[in-house]
Amino acid sequence: MSTNRLRVLLTNDDGPPGPASPYIYGLYKHLTADLGWDVKVVIPSSQKSWIGKAYQIQDITYGRYYYPRDPDGSGETSEVSRPLAEGEIGEWILLDGTPATCANIALHNLYRGEIDLLLSGPNLGRNTSSAFALSSGTIGAALSSSLSKVRSIALSYGIVIHSGPTPASFSEPAHALSSRIVKHLWDNWGKDEGGLRSGEVDLYNVNIPMTNGLLSEEGLPILWTRIWRNSYGRLFQAHPQGQEAVLKRTISEAGPDTPGRSPPADTSSRGDVEPKEVGNLVFKFSPEMKGLINPPPGSIPEGSDGWAIDKGWVSVTPMRASFAEPLAEEHFGADGTLQDRIWKMKL
Repeated sequence: MSTNRLRVLLTNDDGPPGPASPYIYGLYKHLTADLGWDVKVVIPSSQKSWIGKAYQIQDITYGRYYYPRDPDGSGETSEVSRPLAEGEIGEWILLDGTPATCANIALHNLYRGEIDLLLSGPNLGRNTSSAFALSSGTIGAALSSSLSKVRSIALSYGIVIHSGPTPASFSEPAHALSSRIVKHLWDNWGKDEGGLRSGEVDLYNVNIPMTNGLLSEEGLPILWTRIWRNSYGRLFQAHPQGQEAVLKRTISEAGPDTPGRSPPADTSSRGDVEPKEVGNLVFKFSPEMKGLINPPPGSIPEGSDGWAIDKGWVSVTPMRASFAEPLAEEHFGADGTLQDRIWKMKL
């Protein structure tokens, strides 16, 4: 680990600054100016929400350099690295790959041995509950980094306002709070005997609700949480064949977990089709999200990440970079010996 300035790799799944990625530039400025950290930025060249920890192994990953400017991070791209022009605040890298790809290439090719901490986000939308966490490109990048034994934090700004865009006044307080949380986690990193790296927690998943509480004097409560183990149903909608050209986007560019940001539903299509139309095998991603974003009152386990975001609290969840396994006696035996774990199945 660096003994001087903390060396941070910043990535996301929303791509370069713009309507679908409104937060990365502001957080970058807080990390560099307020905390004085050395921040490298390697992000997807376009929006990659809901892609999880995927690697597109058949593709060639091309990259370009990006030079953001005030006030919103918009900037120019270049095929080659060049000196900063007047008003440019840094040199970022855009890769035509997934968030997990960006993390791995940055850690092992671009900045090998130079990164202390990977920070993925801030995502536009929540990443609470297993349904979102297992789909999230934001968490996917942090998982990718964890599997390379680098400390990792996934950061998401939970959109909880259901009418109109989130007020711009929430952004700066959210960035300031995020910076304090990230620094606290770095300075007080937790222990986990099953951790991949020196018995440490592999990664943290942080969700900050974008609410009026960010503007209050007392600020938002912060809660250690567990993942709410929920589930989802239909994610794709069937369409009659021949309508592919007229199918319109029915979810936000930032993903389906951003309430209040989706355009009106496409009325030219319908969810229920005749069996002969389903047989034509035309489907479009159009998930039913109401039960995930607005679950029935009392249905979320108290103390879970979904419960915290529903109350307008900050959720911080320690995670392992692995699929969980049930610690049940029926699988591993009462004393956990190897002999107890050998299958005894009648042929």
